[in-house]
Amino acid sequence: MPPIQRQMVFQCAEQWLGGLFYHIVPDGDGWRLDRDQGGTGVYCMKAVDSGEKGFSWQRAAVEADLPPDTALRVYAYASDSRKWGEWEDLDQGLRSLEEDPLPAVREIFGPPASDCGDFFLKCTGRYLWLAFELTAAGTQVPSVRRLRLWMAGDHMIDYLPSIYRSQDFTKRFLSIFNSMYADMERAIDGLPGRVDYEYAEGGLLRYLASWMSVDRGDSPEVLRQRIRTALSDYEDLYTVEGVRQSIRRLTGRDPILIEHFQVSPSRPECRDPEIYRQLYGEDPYRFFVLLPEDTFSSQRERKEFQRQMEEVIPAGMTMQMIQLKQCVQLDWHTYLGINSTVGGYVPAAINEQVTIHYDTTIGGESHE
Repeated sequence: MPPIQRQMVFQCAEQWLGGLFYHIVPDGDGWRLDRDQGGTGVYCMKAVDSGEKGFSWQRAAVEADLPPDTALRVYAYASDSRKWGEWEDLDQGLRSLEEDPLPAVREIFGPPASDCGDFFLKCTGRYLWLAFELTAAGTQVPSVRRLRLWMAGDHMIDYLPSIYRSQDFTKRFLSIFNSMYADMERAIDGLPGRVDYEYAEGGLLRYLASWMSVDRGDSPEVLRQRIRTALSDYEDLYTVEGVRQSIRRLTGRDPILIEHFQVSPSRPECRDPEIYRQLYGEDPYRFFVLLPEDTFSSQRERKEFQRQMEEVIPAGMTMQMIQLKQCVQLDWHTYLGINSTVGGYVPAAINEQVTIHYDTTIGGESHE
């Protein structure tokens, strides 16, 4: 059974409001350094109220993205009173600073409590203030996503005789192992949620997608959608609708599929069997895929599409792809409404300043 812990978690944009932002800008549910304003930024949280005078603050953990050449420093200050110096309220006093607040932060808070994201708080008091200093020497931008404060809960020292519980060193020493144990228990308890594809991100999401044989996806939402429909997609994979879905997924276009029986020269309604034989042949195991001319940006992309389609068409079948041009005369492989239009011509005035286009029709007045 995991240890019972009472925590305060800051991970929503609304929870960061009310603090002091200096060269720091909101970023989703967290905040980040505004690199355009300089290489150093400071964010001071508004007071966290424990509701108990002389409260002994324990552990704090900051989840941050710190690329190379970036750093995070955390300052901590606790007191039973919100007043500091001439300020009746420390929150309002910090927000009233118009210049760089870092000198005032160092004066009020003292040395940094930590140069990393997980540390033990050495302060007591009802109210807790935390200040964060983000620095960047390069072009990359550091950010903070979440803050977790341990307020109370089970501790290893609770299972020792009372003579050891009053020793601060023993509690701090055991806190190292207590935090490791609590973190492992929390990770194990949260494992079902971590492998939920609806919430997984990055490499873990792609790993979960590979369980469902989903190996393509340009964005997390595309991957999640394909995982949701993986079973039905597998059931329909080698059907006409499944082939159409595969083409739509690979190209983003709605294709036209023509099978042999649809254009068989032997059908009674076929008026010109010879043309049908020339267009579609007589192979009953071949089908045609009609796509717009601009579906592929290069020949390499076209060949890659054909290679991938060989893996998702029924065994023994062959696919022939035809790319339809937009401006063609009514001829072979021409489909009204797709790659051709029917309409009247517009009379043109001929002079030395007019260019006659290839699709210009010249006629008399009775052109209707």
